[in-house]
Amino acid sequence: MRVSETDGKKRCFGNKPGQEFYAEYHDTEWAVPEFDDQKLFEMLILEGAQAGLSWETVLRKRDGYRDAFHSFELEKVMSMSDDELEALRENPGIIRNKLKIYSTRKNAAVFVSIQKEFGSFSDYLWAHVDHKPIINYWQEFSDVPVTTELSDAISKDLKKRGMSFVGSTIIYAYMQAVGMVDDHLMGCWCYPKNR
Repeated sequence: MRVSETDGKKRCFGNKPGQEFYAEYHDTEWAVPEFDDQKLFEMLILEGAQAGLSWETVLRKRDGYRDAFHSFELEKVMSMSDDELEALRENPGIIRNKLKIYSTRKNAAVFVSIQKEFGSFSDYLWAHVDHKPIINYWQEFSDVPVTTELSDAISKDLKKRGMSFVGSTIIYAYMQAVGMVDDHLMGCWCYPKNR
């Protein structure tokens, strides 16, 4: 774990000059429990967009995604036409992968079907951890898993329901991002006992 060169805090990531936005994400969003369905949808799409890329790259394009996908309003995303999605392949504000772009509309429809079945996507998702975060005790990032049995199970269920770009590695990163799992390293200033 490194000490930030800008503010002297020990963080899991976002410590280099020029990464202040990444440090802000680390400090205020990563591993913070999120229950709002629209934000949960946004993070699900961003995590899927990350496949094969760095999370920092995707975060830098977050505003572009919000513009391209109607601030992640589910009904608007579900009703996007093929022409609208095709036009996004020329949009430098997002990752221009055709499969990832089209999966956003498809995943929105599945997301809404889950909301109808469970009352909210949040209730569906958080029921997997009894509605409280799993707090881990890692010393080094090399100790942090990239998948778990739980991410395997959620991934399998979402795929069965028709979602794509929801493999187990993506889902574990999603669980970290929305606070279902707190993987702040024990030496990090954001580790629960250090706050």
